Amino acid sequence: MRAITIPEAGGPDVLTWAEVPDPVPGPGEVLIDVVASAVNRADLLQRQGHYAPPAGSSPYPGLECAGLLDGRPVCALLSGGGYAQRVAVPADHVLPVPAGIALDEAGGLPEVACTVWSNVVRGARLSAGETFLVHGGSSGIGTFAIQLGKALGARVVTTARKVKHEALLALGADHVIDYSTEDFAAITEQLGGADVILDIMGASYLDRNIAALAKNGRLAIIGTQGGRRTELNFGSLMAKRGTISATTLRARPEAEKTEIIEGVRAEVWPLIEAGHIRPVIDRRMPMAEAAAAHRLVEENAHIGKVLLINQP
Repeated sequence: MRAITIPEAGGPDVLTWAEVPDPVPGPGEVLIDVVASAVNRADLLQRQGHYAPPAGSSPYPGLECAGLLDGRPVCALLSGGGYAQRVAVPADHVLPVPAGIALDEAGGLPEVACTVWSNVVRGARLSAGETFLVHGGSSGIGTFAIQLGKALGARVVTTARKVKHEALLALGADHVIDYSTEDFAAITEQLGGADVILDIMGASYLDRNIAALAKNGRLAIIGTQGGRRTELNFGSLMAKRGTISATTLRARPEAEKTEIIEGVRAEVWPLIEAGHIRPVIDRRMPMAEAAAAHRLVEENAHIGKVLLINQP
């Protein structure tokens, strides 16, 4: 088969569409013929040499896919290997394609759905009537989180560049803040504070995130685009009676991922099938053009997901 390989760490141009051995399913695994995968920030980090796959996982990038399993349309959460023509995956990590969703669109659902649900619903316990601040609202994670927050009955505040505000308001966001010109912490405080914050920035946003929390607020950190190290003012956090969680999805044990996938299938898939959440697809690109897709995502020139499609 062919797959996108990473012969050496570096920029997008190191990505190579190459002939590689077919994957061999291990015990409890199945083989999916990949129709589509999606570009995630973790793929960029892996390409740069900063985010190695878990031991025993495929060396190729790609944390989700959609395709055919014995002729049946499915999608799956992966530890790696989505940028390929075929991938082996634990059977428990396979999901049906939601009714009403095209097969290729489903290639951009599993990773965002599992990440957002596990952090926002199971972890931070977002409830109806609460205020939910989503950073990076135009990303795949952000567009999904906005819709899930609204489906759960929350008031959704998000951050994005001005040029993307109209699209995010159309998705259901109640307030959109231009992080490049406005103080998101001050504006969120004026709105009464955020009960839950989903953060992709890490260090550079920590103080302002704590300032933006409502009393008893919950900060869920899922990315470190703004750095990994900073000082924490415990006094500010204690004054808010706030809590901080920080997680990744890829390295979790298979059993934990299975629990998350079961929760997503039970609680999120019905919302998608009812039309409350839809995949937001910026564009589709051939799998062999993964380098161009990575450049697009690095430039933040997209809204939603960039899909990589295997040509027939």
